[in-house]
Amino acid sequence: MSYELIAILMFSTMMVLLITGQRVYGAIGFVAVIFSLLLWGNGGAEIAFSSGIKLMKWYPLLTLPMFIFMGYMLSESGIADDLYRMFHIAMGPVNGGLAIGTILLMVIISAMNGLSVAGMAIGASIALPELLRRGYDKIMVTGVIQAGSSLGILVPPSVVLVLYGMIARQPVGKLWLAGALPGLLMAGMFIVYIAVRCWMNPLLGPALHKEAREELTTRDKLRFVVAGLIPLAIFASMMGLFVTGKTSLVESSAVGAVGAMLAALVRGRLTFKVIHDTCQKTLGISCMFMWIILAALAFGAVFDGLGAVKAIEAFFVDRLALSPWEILIMMQISYLIMGMFLDDTAMLVIVAPLYVPLVGALDFDLVWYGVLYTITCQIAYMTPPFGYNLFLMRAMAPPQISLGDIYRSIVPFVAVMLVALIIVMAFPQIALWLPGLVYGY
Repeated sequence: MSYELIAILMFSTMMVLLITGQRVYGAIGFVAVIFSLLLWGNGGAEIAFSSGIKLMKWYPLLTLPMFIFMGYMLSESGIADDLYRMFHIAMGPVNGGLAIGTILLMVIISAMNGLSVAGMAIGASIALPELLRRGYDKIMVTGVIQAGSSLGILVPPSVVLVLYGMIARQPVGKLWLAGALPGLLMAGMFIVYIAVRCWMNPLLGPALHKEAREELTTRDKLRFVVAGLIPLAIFASMMGLFVTGKTSLVESSAVGAVGAMLAALVRGRLTFKVIHDTCQKTLGISCMFMWIILAALAFGAVFDGLGAVKAIEAFFVDRLALSPWEILIMMQISYLIMGMFLDDTAMLVIVAPLYVPLVGALDFDLVWYGVLYTITCQIAYMTPPFGYNLFLMRAMAPPQISLGDIYRSIVPFVAVMLVALIIVMAFPQIALWLPGLVYGY
């Protein structure tokens, strides 16, 4: 049997398992182990074992549970609520101001958690009821929360970029810094879109009435602002220590985790329930990603052994005679199509063994490509029929927001994301300038 046929058989077997509803890491790991045993006999068992050892020895992986813990601690203790109230006070008097404040809230939440689901949960439970109560258009605000929460997988400390870094063998620190400016660019584009729409049609996002602004005393406003600055101070100290070289990436994540606990303690919210729920959710998310990384490493090792990457490269470059940029664009289009049916981790694990080496062979920067992949995942999160954020919003939205409203709400934000993707593709330095400044490469 040819290596090409074996590769096709591996992919088809894995897709069948995924379609039947098996867990992503179970389907991928099962295919990797079975095919390694069939191809290399008893020696194939070493592939899964060596992948596990490689994972356990990957020191930057310690950042994963630390940052997830920090995000859930701030969320469970209610400090994220304080942050939204701060933006509510600051941005309320402007047309569309609360929606703009929600985007800013999502940026900060993303910088504390690295997961889309955290921003979605906070946005749907805190921001959405307030926006609807203040007369904001339900379709627009539904799109605002979905788009804003998607920033969690791009803005550092992105968990998706940790997964990509392990598979692509790229430093997580570089990937996180590379995602910072594109993430802020996309957030800024969201804000401009909201501001222009609400300027053209103030009924979409009316400013707070004077009476509503006068409900809070100056003392209340000051208290909310101070409370909202706490998570900002945690993030600034954590990233400041890392960027200036005072701490390593792992040490900075520990600073963030400890800072979140101290903030909850100072605010009088460090209860047993908060600690229990935070640890339970952190453990669940961390273990899930570790199993996925382990399965991906084993699957990639089998592909490396088959030499399938060289065959794919020869097919695109020699037989089809495509230019490097044409191949890159085809990759991004394939991600967008797969994203309609699969989540981000499944997409990465399925095609990373093929795409990542091919991107390197085409002389593209793998750090920059990691940002392109993540932006494409953001778009996939919001595209029907199986967009991840669409289902999360449907589960969390109040009854007056229908599935049709949710689908219509994402159209302009997906268009903004596509423009951002094209900009980062056309100008790679948007992603590479900051890691080049810090790491000097």
